[in-house]
Amino acid sequence: MKNIFLLDIKELSIAFHSHQERNTVINSISYQVYANEILGIVGESGSGKSVSSLAIIGLLPKKISKITNGKIVFQNSEIQDLKPKAFQNIRGNQIAMIFQEPMSSLNPSMSCGKQVLEILLQHTKLSKSEAQAEVITLFEQVKLPTPKVTYNKYPHEISGGQKQRVMIAMAIACKPKLLIADEPTTALDVTVQKEIILLLKELQHNFDMSIIFISHDLSLVSEIADRVIVMYKGEIVEQNNTKDLFLNPKHTYTKALLSSKPSLNSKLKQLPTIADYLNDDISEDIITTEDRKQRHNSIYSKPPLLEINNLEKEYFSGSGLFGNPKSFKAVNDVSFKLYEGETLGLVGESGCGKSTLGNAILQLDKATAGTITYKGNDITHLPKQDLRELRKDIQIIFQDPYASLNPRIPVGEAIIEPMRVHQLYDNDSIRKAKVIDILERVGLSTTHYNRYPHEFSGGQRQRIGIARTIALNPKIIICDESVSALDISVQAQVLNLLNELKINFGFTYIFISHDLAVVKYMSDQLLVMNKGQIEEMGDADIVYRNPKSPYTKKLIAAIPKGM
Repeated sequence: MKNIFLLDIKELSIAFHSHQERNTVINSISYQVYANEILGIVGESGSGKSVSSLAIIGLLPKKISKITNGKIVFQNSEIQDLKPKAFQNIRGNQIAMIFQEPMSSLNPSMSCGKQVLEILLQHTKLSKSEAQAEVITLFEQVKLPTPKVTYNKYPHEISGGQKQRVMIAMAIACKPKLLIADEPTTALDVTVQKEIILLLKELQHNFDMSIIFISHDLSLVSEIADRVIVMYKGEIVEQNNTKDLFLNPKHTYTKALLSSKPSLNSKLKQLPTIADYLNDDISEDIITTEDRKQRHNSIYSKPPLLEINNLEKEYFSGSGLFGNPKSFKAVNDVSFKLYEGETLGLVGESGCGKSTLGNAILQLDKATAGTITYKGNDITHLPKQDLRELRKDIQIIFQDPYASLNPRIPVGEAIIEPMRVHQLYDNDSIRKAKVIDILERVGLSTTHYNRYPHEFSGGQRQRIGIARTIALNPKIIICDESVSALDISVQAQVLNLLNELKINFGFTYIFISHDLAVVKYMSDQLLVMNKGQIEEMGDADIVYRNPKSPYTKKLIAAIPKGM
């Protein structure tokens, strides 16, 4: 790595304004990116990671934001005041960006190949046939399976990991000097995440690129970055080479970020949050092996609450006018037992059948074969009236709370609604009192009752989703990727809340996630799924310590370990 600045950010400040108010979101930050370097930028949502990076590529929203101070120097030229036309020559050509959500960044009405072709035709002098050949080469370089077939596929026809590879192909099409990767692996499986990290490192080496890798996950950044910048509330609180920052963090906030993620080696009774660190209020109490053993003796001495026997869910797809429909078993001969007070962890890559299994248990998608027994009664084919009663007992917390809340209804009304449907309590005044109590139990307040979903942060919205779920006092809660989109500290708060509610209300959880460190922390038993079948099952700690299946070993090996 040569000591040459490719990018030099000098005392940069950015403000957003509305009406007469001006709010400074980036406050005098300075850093450099060297040639052929990977720089990691970490911090929670709202810390300024993405905003400062959008300024580099000239994509700040013009009407509501402004660079109020400082300089952005790229290859010895100041670019912060360039006109849009001049920025077009730089953007995509010399500086490129990979966005967090490929599905919202890719055009759903254009094939994947044509979207990359468009970039090449705009920024290079290649003929159309030469550009098409170059797209195939790019798809090979980003290790897409069957590049020629993928060229003609639309975004909805390929997996999340493949969509992200198409985005990377678009970003590197013109061989830029600087690539900004903004949370490029957040929603991906742990194995796909590892593949993308290795791919970016390989491309950086092959193309002599520099990369700014943005993430809220310090462990993940440690696997790719040469140096790391830590941002908090629009300021840089620490920067150092990756090894020194991990082994000897200086700032309290950095220490908090490193400690908020569940450890694979020990199990704290309560995960520390950023606030705990800043207030110097950290509990180091751990759950001992003996604690866990006594708890399991109590749980597993009773009959199972839910029993799944030889469950199958088969889907059929048509194959033309005269062809026979093709069948696909999303869940294939799955059997397990769930006990009252237990947390059963359910892991596996996308498409393994986790969510399909959850939907079958909820009776949202009827099983094709097998039985589901709840409290000793077969619920596989319930009449509609009995099904409504069951819905009260088995609830779900969704991955995206914003999508599951009606934006036009205040959150208090959204929580009361299921109470009315199931005719809980005598009147709305009693229900409202219950809702306020529930809001306070999940860490919100009475003042939040009349606010709308858009007025809350992601962590607060997830708490509202949890409040809505527990309003019916269910027996079983299915948590379907319910913390995967949250910052690490917010994730710690929500996990602590789920464990607290479990103790106070006696809830039983099926905890579905692609984050294996989180599943290990939460779970009593672990069920590993692969291609619709159970690959491995057992005590969560034992499975992590000594996995038997090669597939489970691959999943565990892909977990970012940090330093």
